Amino acid sequence: MPPMNTLSACKTTHSAKRLRRTAPVLAAGAALALVLTGCTKLDTTSPSTVRKGAAEAKAADQGKFGTVDCRKAKCVALTFDAGPSENTPRLLRILKEKEVPATFFTLGKNHIEKYPELVKQMDAEGHEVASHTWSHKILTKIDAAEARRELERPNKAIEKLIGKKPTLMRPPQGRTNDDVNKLSKELGLSEVLWTVTAKDYTTNDSKLIQKRVLDQTERDGIILLHDIYKGTVPAVPGVIDGLKKRGYVFVTVPQLLAPGKAEPGKVYR
Repeated sequence: MPPMNTLSACKTTHSAKRLRRTAPVLAAGAALALVLTGCTKLDTTSPSTVRKGAAEAKAADQGKFGTVDCRKAKCVALTFDAGPSENTPRLLRILKEKEVPATFFTLGKNHIEKYPELVKQMDAEGHEVASHTWSHKILTKIDAAEARRELERPNKAIEKLIGKKPTLMRPPQGRTNDDVNKLSKELGLSEVLWTVTAKDYTTNDSKLIQKRVLDQTERDGIILLHDIYKGTVPAVPGVIDGLKKRGYVFVTVPQLLAPGKAEPGKVYR
């Protein structure tokens, strides 16, 4: 199996730029506006590594391809963090019109609990519903009991709504460590980071958000956007059309890994 990638997981401080946002968004949003101050190393596994590692796996243990085999197609995964929100219905209409599946890393407090019907709609329309914790607390900065609550609460809420627990989790700010990995494994969760970010928490300029995504995306890209921000959803049609013109095919994160499957406790990027 090819070696895992090494990601710089950076320590951060909060920026004051987005503090004008409303209280529900502050919990998820203000914490995302970051200034880099230092880095540590974190091992992650790429989609291509997962696919290659599945070559000798039993058919019963393999992930589902859906309509696309990413061993052959030039795949990318569109992911959205910290919703659902009042912007999500428009986003779901766009995705349905464009026939694009996405992966939603949903937030519990003020989001899943406020928009349960949107979570059901995501699942019903073929999107992957995943977890972004309950209240966006940084998992590496809280004790084990609190971290467990942050991961268990959205699991239970999502299962109640769609009949199945999420298998994927994105740690807030991408901050994780061995303790978070161990807890995730215990709860049946794999951690998913990203390779492309538009930093849409810093701007409402939809054209700029679109350009940042198009400039960064390569095969097997995992694109990070947020459906809680005003400028993001209007950028999505241009992102989809621009990448389709370049030959990219959109899939969910599990489809990106198929025939491999994400393993609980591991970190993917």
